[in-house]
Amino acid sequence: MNKKYRINEVFKTIQGEGYRSGTVNVFVRFSGCNLTCRMEPGEKSIGGFDCDTEFASGDWFTLDQLVSWIKKEAGDCRWVIFTGGEPALQLDLDLVVALHDADFWLAIETNGSIDVSGLELDWICVSPKVAEHAVRQLTANEVKYVRNFGQAIPKPACKSDNQLISPGYDGSNANQRNIEWCTKLVMDNPTWRLSVQYHKLWKVR
Repeated sequence: MNKKYRINEVFKTIQGEGYRSGTVNVFVRFSGCNLTCRMEPGEKSIGGFDCDTEFASGDWFTLDQLVSWIKKEAGDCRWVIFTGGEPALQLDLDLVVALHDADFWLAIETNGSIDVSGLELDWICVSPKVAEHAVRQLTANEVKYVRNFGQAIPKPACKSDNQLISPGYDGSNANQRNIEWCTKLVMDNPTWRLSVQYHKLWKVR
């Protein structure tokens, strides 16, 4: 029987955060996650912010169905971003090869708890939601951390030339105290870069 992928949504929009912000991409949101991000630390969360993404729901699609859906959404766009939830729970070489064969460039936004280095992706963004000793993806094109007031600059286990700090939001609203704090972190640590969730300001998904 052909493998199926449980998908929450597929949509084209402007990337609103990270090193590639401002670029047009097709987002493929996989259902499900292996962590539960909460403000308070817990067994599946280091704490610090609440997850604001609905990824629990979804439907099942075969490889051919999913690739067709992505092509329909893409138009002339050539970048696909796998996100979630945690996309590494389902993403496999079959899907990667099929989309590469269709002339797409492929990126992933992952919490780093699963090693994806064997998937031959074109861009890896690791945004750790676990303690550094539990990070399994140890190289990336960018590492990105959400930080709230009072939290220190991270010491990433994942190595990358592009290290970004993103101020925590209050739902869809910017938190000025967090922005000022993260601005200070970057000013004091200039190898880091500030990344704001612009898509929330632009009112796009």
